[in-house]
Amino acid sequence: MKKKWSFLTALMLTFVLILTACGGNEGSESSGSEGSDELELTNDGKFSYVVSGEFPPFSTVDENGDLDGFDVAVGKAIAEKLGLEPAVEKFKFSGMVSAIQSGRYDAAVASHTITDERKEAVNFSEPYYYSGPVLYVQPGSDIKSVEDLSDKDVAVSKGSTYEKSAQEYTDKISNYDSDQTALRALSEGKHDAVITDDITGKQAIEEGFKIEKVEQLGTSEQAVAIKKENSNLLEAVNKALQELKEDGTLKELSEEYIGVDITQNPDSE
Repeated sequence: MKKKWSFLTALMLTFVLILTACGGNEGSESSGSEGSDELELTNDGKFSYVVSGEFPPFSTVDENGDLDGFDVAVGKAIAEKLGLEPAVEKFKFSGMVSAIQSGRYDAAVASHTITDERKEAVNFSEPYYYSGPVLYVQPGSDIKSVEDLSDKDVAVSKGSTYEKSAQEYTDKISNYDSDQTALRALSEGKHDAVITDDITGKQAIEEGFKIEKVEQLGTSEQAVAIKKENSNLLEAVNKALQELKEDGTLKELSEEYIGVDITQNPDSE
């Protein structure tokens, strides 16, 4: 009886040890992913996001054909906080919201201004930077403010909030795939004005575009766009952005790519 009991006891102990070992492995794997296994992702283990690629200094294609810029860097920083591999692609700005809605990508880190209209289609994270629309014209123009835009031809990026701004002042609007191409067209004398982001306009001037700033039209909040049904990812991205603000990463990236810190809300200062 003693031998039989010893055999059964040993067998049961072995079985318990096997179960414990299996459970321990599962626990170590989940802790390494920082909860990413709970997120609904387009591709497992990756944070798939889109940028314009034509909106310097926020997103551009460098001499090696790689995407770079503030938006690109912010997306990579978010992915790192989530314990995921960043997977960034260039995409036309006007089609990004639809691509997010369809689940083609996890997010757009593409300088989207938060608007009520867009909030009906996608969810937005907390703002990761603050900007605002600016009116640009050619040097020597007789346009001195937005009040002079009546019957003037204003170029904007298609699907942007700048297009909405232009519609308040004129019916003559020319659409471009990017703000940079709109500014280049203005510089070449093809239009009367452009409404775009202040930072983008300043960089165009530094690159030799024949344009000048006329008037700042307001302040806007830029945020990450995420599919409405993906509330877990929205929560995770907001947490990541909060950590990036607190540890100074977001400010450092802004100063690196923009030259100034645009991550602080000017209305709270």
